[in-house]
Amino acid sequence: MGIFEVLSLLCGLALFLYGMDVMGDSLKKSAGSRLKAILAKMTSSPLRGFLLGLGVTAIIQSSSATTVMVVGFVNSGTMVLTQAVGVIMGANVGTAVTAWITALSGLGGEAAESISWVEWLKPDSWMPILAIIGICLVLFTKRGKKKDIGNILLGFAILMVGMSMMSDSVAGLKNDEGFKSILTMFSNPILGVLAGLVLTAIVQSSSASIGILQSLTVTGAITYGAAIPIIMGQNIGTCVTALISALGAGKNGKRAAMIHLYFNIIGVVLWLCIFYIFNAIFEFAFVSTAIDMWGVAGVHTIFKILSVIAIGPFYKQLEKLSILTIKDKKDENEEISLLDERLFETPAIAVERSAVATYSMAKIACDALKKSLVLFDKYDSKLADEIRDLETKADQYEDQIGSYLVKLSACDMAEQDSNQITKLLHMIGDFERISDHAVNIVESAEEMKDKKIEFSAEAKRDITVMKRAVSDIVDMTQKAFIENDVYLAEDVEPLEEVVDDIRDEIKLGHILRLQKSECSIEHGFILSDILNNFERVSDHCSNIASCVIEISKYDSLSMHKYKDEVKHENKDFKTKVAEYKAVYSLK
Repeated sequence: MGIFEVLSLLCGLALFLYGMDVMGDSLKKSAGSRLKAILAKMTSSPLRGFLLGLGVTAIIQSSSATTVMVVGFVNSGTMVLTQAVGVIMGANVGTAVTAWITALSGLGGEAAESISWVEWLKPDSWMPILAIIGICLVLFTKRGKKKDIGNILLGFAILMVGMSMMSDSVAGLKNDEGFKSILTMFSNPILGVLAGLVLTAIVQSSSASIGILQSLTVTGAITYGAAIPIIMGQNIGTCVTALISALGAGKNGKRAAMIHLYFNIIGVVLWLCIFYIFNAIFEFAFVSTAIDMWGVAGVHTIFKILSVIAIGPFYKQLEKLSILTIKDKKDENEEISLLDERLFETPAIAVERSAVATYSMAKIACDALKKSLVLFDKYDSKLADEIRDLETKADQYEDQIGSYLVKLSACDMAEQDSNQITKLLHMIGDFERISDHAVNIVESAEEMKDKKIEFSAEAKRDITVMKRAVSDIVDMTQKAFIENDVYLAEDVEPLEEVVDDIRDEIKLGHILRLQKSECSIEHGFILSDILNNFERVSDHCSNIASCVIEISKYDSLSMHKYKDEVKHENKDFKTKVAEYKAVYSLK
């Protein structure tokens, strides 16, 4: 094997890995929203988890990526360990799809001579068509599904070209005695398993290492006896990616990675022992027969299916084994994080988790505001401390979500996911400010208590109406955001207009009472602070609702334009304002 063949082999390997990476990334991006919907239906049933893992891996063409996602899901609390076992088993079977796809390059030969149409099944025959379609979609379409499909086709074409180059570069080794002598070493099960493990650990993909093995089969020097232990080792090597990913995870994330490792190790030990015991008794003739690409795909798939059949019923014991390996610490106080950077592998799911975290933040901020309104009726120091704790928690959520979204925005993703990130980044600031105003209201209530200030009966009635309007607009905004209810969001702006009017009326009423000496200037300062906080809360609610409307309806963010148009051009707006004025009348 000369220098040019070596260079051709390396070039083919580079193209193969690059093509697989492009195709996998585009598939994950294109299927992101579907994956999100599928995961939303996840149950604790091991069978459904198995089918989910199989389907997702077949879609994104990588068991390593699926397992890394599972580690992220378990670490973030999205999935429990019992669910993870089924998904991991399904991922192991799903990755066999790639081996069957790459085996297509082995079609032809004697079969093509006897049946002419078989030649058309070879990738070399139809790959140029896919490449042309793919490059046209990439060059002449804007960002979206069509461009993703173009990248998938191009990635597949590059992958198959790399496969063909690798096969051609090693074809000359067919009669090389030195190469054959090296391969005979791998007939030793332990050496074969180690070779497969190391190769897969280096390229970080069992699909890629299987493809390399398939390309070497064109030499005719690799037998079933040599290939079987290598394939077994490749299944253990694919666990390396998940183990690396789990290094920074919590205990449950580490346990998910260990389940993946134990499943493959137990499967390899079990079936290798059974195979060699039966081979010693029956002396299988095929062991010394040369294996081809289809044989590699077949052995790969059969091993995975048999492992699921043998180990599947003991999924609870597998979970317990991982728990015994990664034990709980007595002084451990681990907080589950909703946001895990491992989910960047599938941006659509990372965006979904960000939205869930923001829902939690919204509930915290709105809860703080609602609790603060109670303090004017009866001050409670414990409740005041609880509100401050909620505000601190909302601050932490804003920092964590904001940092996560900024990093996530650098990933390549669908336009709808990018719009969702924009929406969330705007909203977390408004929710955090709502919690800040809750604390401001607490401070006003404390000042009234310390100074023993009490409003007049008329002022109390006015504030009660204002509190009811603010409480309703907060509830309305929270529900519109969490349920993405555009129609409910459209009711927020008219109510915000009414809150502004109520504030002005109450201030005017205070001035009139001040002239009659029914209130003092000190009352006015506190009342002004309270009203300003109420009005600012309604402003933030308006911002959130406008954001929901703009992103959902127009896939853009121009809140000032929307508010201006709705107030001056929308007839329904004035009707709703009149209705709310009647509901929240001070008279």
